Amino acid sequence: DIRRTGTIKKGEEAIGNETKVKVVKNKVASPFKTAGFDILFGEGISRHGEIIDMGVNARILEKSGAWYAYNGEKIGQGRDNAREFLRENPELAREIENKVRLELGIPLLPADVESAVEAKVDGRAEVKAEKTEKAEKAEAKAK
Repeated sequence: DIRRTGTIKKGEEAIGNETKVKVVKNKVASPFKTAGFDILFGEGISRHGEIIDMGVNARILEKSGAWYAYNGEKIGQGRDNAREFLRENPELAREIENKVRLELGIPLLPADVESAVEAKVDGRAEVKAEKTEKAEKAEAKAK
């Protein structure tokens, strides 16, 4: 069951939806659980919104009224402003996310996600080159 619970607006313009999902039947996890998240148009599920929600639940981010703070430094008044602040400061977002992951026992993100992806791609290229060399050697032996 998927329901839109609200609209996320920037001024008068709608930029996304607040969504609530209830899992009724599932082969992988326990049923009758609910999840809430933001879906931003053109972006998908808001990663930064989830970092804020989980950070508050894990007491890594402090929420005082409408203000969100990290280590005593205010990062935004209201969830939308805090989300924008994290989007503009990816290092801080990664730091908060890693603290949340540590709290929940989930593996940490690498220091530089892009370099990790490049290393994975480079690793695949090296493996492919090795396979090509082995195939060439096998052909040479066959002749």
